[in-house]
Amino acid sequence: MDDLEKAILFSFDESGAVDSVLKSQAVNYCQQFKENPSICTVCIEKLCYCKLVQVQFWCLQTLHEVIRVKYGVMSSEEKGFVRQSVFSMACYDSIDEKSAVRVLDSPAFIKNKLAQVLVTLIYFEYPMIWSSVFVDFMPHLSKGSVVIDMFSRVLNALDDELISLDYPRTAEETAVAARVKDAIRQQCVEQIVRAWYDIVSMYRNSDFEVCTSVLESMRRYISWIDINLIANDAFLPLFFELILSDGLSEQFRGAAVGCVLAVVSKRMDPQSKLSLLKRLQISRVFGLVKEDGESELVSKIAELLTGYAVEALECVKRLNSENANVVSMELLNEVLPSVFYVMQNCEVDSTFSMVQFLSGYVATMKSLSPLREEQLLHMSQILEVIRTQIRYDPMYRHNLDVLDKIGIEEEDRMVEFRKDLLVLLRSVGRVAPEVAQVFINNSLASAVVSSPDRNVEEVEAALSLLYALGESLSDEAMRTGAGLLSELVPMLLQTRLPCHSNRLVALVYLETVTRYMKFIQENTQYIPMVLTAFLDERGIHHQNFHVSRRASYLFMRVVRLLKANLVPFIEKILQSLQDTVARFTSMNYTSKELSVSEDGSHIFEAIGLLIGMEDVPVEKQSDYLSSLLTPLCQQVQALLLNAKTLDPEESPAKITNVQLIIVAINSLSKGFSERLVTASRPAIGLMFKQTLDVLLQILVVFPKIEPLRSKVTSFIHRMVDTLGASVFPYLPKALEQLLAESEEKTSIREAFAGEVLLHRQNPLLMEKNSLLEEASIASSGKAFPGGHQDHLPKELAGFLVLLNQLICKFNTSVHDIVDEVFPAIAGRIFNIIPRDTLPSGPGTNTEEMRELLELQRTLCTFLHVIATHDLSSVFLAPKSRGYLEQIMQLLVNTSCHHKDYVMRKACVQIFIRLIKDWCSRPFGEEKVPGFQNFMIEVFAKNCCLYSVLDKSFEFGDANTLILFGEIVSAQKVMYEKFGNDFLVGFVYNNFPSAHCPQDLAEQYCQKLQGNDFKGLKSFYQSLIEKLRLQQNGSLVFR
Repeated sequence: MDDLEKAILFSFDESGAVDSVLKSQAVNYCQQFKENPSICTVCIEKLCYCKLVQVQFWCLQTLHEVIRVKYGVMSSEEKGFVRQSVFSMACYDSIDEKSAVRVLDSPAFIKNKLAQVLVTLIYFEYPMIWSSVFVDFMPHLSKGSVVIDMFSRVLNALDDELISLDYPRTAEETAVAARVKDAIRQQCVEQIVRAWYDIVSMYRNSDFEVCTSVLESMRRYISWIDINLIANDAFLPLFFELILSDGLSEQFRGAAVGCVLAVVSKRMDPQSKLSLLKRLQISRVFGLVKEDGESELVSKIAELLTGYAVEALECVKRLNSENANVVSMELLNEVLPSVFYVMQNCEVDSTFSMVQFLSGYVATMKSLSPLREEQLLHMSQILEVIRTQIRYDPMYRHNLDVLDKIGIEEEDRMVEFRKDLLVLLRSVGRVAPEVAQVFINNSLASAVVSSPDRNVEEVEAALSLLYALGESLSDEAMRTGAGLLSELVPMLLQTRLPCHSNRLVALVYLETVTRYMKFIQENTQYIPMVLTAFLDERGIHHQNFHVSRRASYLFMRVVRLLKANLVPFIEKILQSLQDTVARFTSMNYTSKELSVSEDGSHIFEAIGLLIGMEDVPVEKQSDYLSSLLTPLCQQVQALLLNAKTLDPEESPAKITNVQLIIVAINSLSKGFSERLVTASRPAIGLMFKQTLDVLLQILVVFPKIEPLRSKVTSFIHRMVDTLGASVFPYLPKALEQLLAESEEKTSIREAFAGEVLLHRQNPLLMEKNSLLEEASIASSGKAFPGGHQDHLPKELAGFLVLLNQLICKFNTSVHDIVDEVFPAIAGRIFNIIPRDTLPSGPGTNTEEMRELLELQRTLCTFLHVIATHDLSSVFLAPKSRGYLEQIMQLLVNTSCHHKDYVMRKACVQIFIRLIKDWCSRPFGEEKVPGFQNFMIEVFAKNCCLYSVLDKSFEFGDANTLILFGEIVSAQKVMYEKFGNDFLVGFVYNNFPSAHCPQDLAEQYCQKLQGNDFKGLKSFYQSLIEKLRLQQNGSLVFR
């Protein structure tokens, strides 16, 4: 053993016996040895004499690398030597008389590497230099299975390395592949095919392995050689003989199936394909698919049948002649039952899209109305496939019921998996509605009586089918109960499912009942059954919390749809919901229940919708509402009275309980219209006012508990919509309390910020800093159970949203309120948002920064609402005027630089409105001194010129064009109000700095003075585009 062989062994060592340093040195030695000029000779010599597989592999790998990388610089003699040597090894010949080793006696991975080396030579030399490589191989096949096996490996490697389209190829590789295939077709493909046939015929009973390898190679080549070489009276009978022979190995028979599938899948014109499919007599293998479902042969047969069906369907689609269409349909009908069996019982190849094929079949059937009996049967079989596929595996039943991690993952997987299948179901429902309804009816009936071990999954699948079918039905069909619907829906309502306690079954049952509610609207005799389903243990009183909560939401939807039809049942409904209502607002929440979702509030919304109708007698309506509001308000009042004596351990539960009570009252009020509570039945309105008065006390007693403040604010929003103008007396108190907390926070923020700055300057203030931290904690509510951290920007944004609602609903009627609160709100906002643009980039995507951005957005919306509702005088009030400069600066910056073009547009619209409100010149005095100059020198220059000159202002974007239209409108309005002052200040002072030619500036002035706004907009856009081209870099656009 020489040094190279030792180094190769060391470098391949995985046992750990070789020291890592020594192994590294061995790897380097081998790598350096590859630079030896005679490396090819060395490698071939080693392959002739060395039996160590590591050495053989390294030598073949090195030969492969050298040929691939250095072929162009190799001498003719060296190429010839390598060619002859490698070919001799592949043919089981000795390179010389002294050669003691045959590479073909080595393991499979060595033979595969030898095949790869030979294919690399073919890549460079066939057919220009080495035209006889395949022809030369043929005589050696007589040496037996060793050479035949090697020949198959070479063909497989040629396919893998060069021909197959399953791998990405470069343009050069594609060209070489075309060259090689053309040469094989012209020169030797018939000889190769004859060799394949002879080998399989000769060895079929003696060497299954070599026959299998030959058939596997053949399968790869069928797609691009002349199909008549394979689809003939020699090969086709042989293939089917092998497939149907019980005495052969499954791999051998499966390889024959693969060749038939390759023939079936061969691309050709549809008429030729139809003739080929008919000739195959595929029915011969139908029986095989029903053998052992997990065997390799059955999987192969399944692939063949599905592939055959796909091709037959393509013939149906593409052939227009009546006779050909009939034949192709017969072939498709013949294979479909076996395909349906495969889909339900076998592992289908991943490359076959079951849903795509079935969808294509259903789409084809649309044009064949009315469907024949056989096609209707196929539709039913498709539905059976869908039902089988969407059924959950019973092994996950417990996980799905308790909804643990495994259950959540399985449910998510199945939801995604079902999507396309349920789309297919709806397609079947449209093409064959009666078949779909009969199938689902029978499925549901059989599922109910199925064995307990399958009952849950069978029922859930049947109900899911019925639910999905609803999407394929028109509103008319739903209302009238077309087809079997008039039987299906009542059966659904009457059936008591033995597995109703299961979460999945209960949920899909309720969803399905809700889906068919339009039928109930037209058939009101079923309303009692619907109510029973929702109100008993199948719905709201279900043992599973998730089902109960979902039932509450769905019941609310049902009430919304049925409404007036439910008046006779209100007493029964309320009585049934008493325990649910009490449980939702229980004062005895455990720690586990504190995180409960508020979905249960939907039950209060449903009750509100029921008792809030004018069809309900006024006395009963008052009684119903009072019976709900009174105990809820009493609970809140009791907590408020005992706030100071609250036990720290129980206070979180109490606070959470109050939150839920506010949510419940809020939801309850949604059923009452403004007209009812203010005009027709003011006594109802009085109850809500009294409730509002109680809930506003929460802001006084618990000013620092953010969740409570948020819920109360939400209720104020609701009362603005419900009580209308009668809410006015309550607004001062509400707004005062909401502002009071933000004022306290602002002052603490300022104090804390100032002390931190002082501390940085004076390190002696360490102790004081810690005291400030304690003060900050106390002010933020951390010291109080249920308190909150400082979310001032978020709270201020919420306050602005409330003001926006008031302004939009009451317009100038709220002038005095807005005038009063504006200075306070503006002062607090401008204390916490930067005067310039908010920072962006890395490190700025924090929760605090997101809240500031949202506050800025909400502030701009607020200013827009004020300006567009005739309230711009608020900006000029004595207490507010001090903020005018900051407001103007914010609006200009936003209109020029904000990344959201909708925000920029809103700011431009504000300026347009302010110009109209504040500027009566040239015929009157200036209402706001300096405003005109600001608009011309700051807004017009920066927004109307520089911002649109920036190349980031893309005219191809729809939102940009809308903003541009507003900017042009602003220029028009400024000219109308400012006259020649605008032309002088904007055009003659700014256009030259943008390198605008004099003639274009004059044209702009003419367009501006005219009445053609579209013409002005079009001209200004072309002007901006020209100026962008003309700018020479001296003007910096910001």
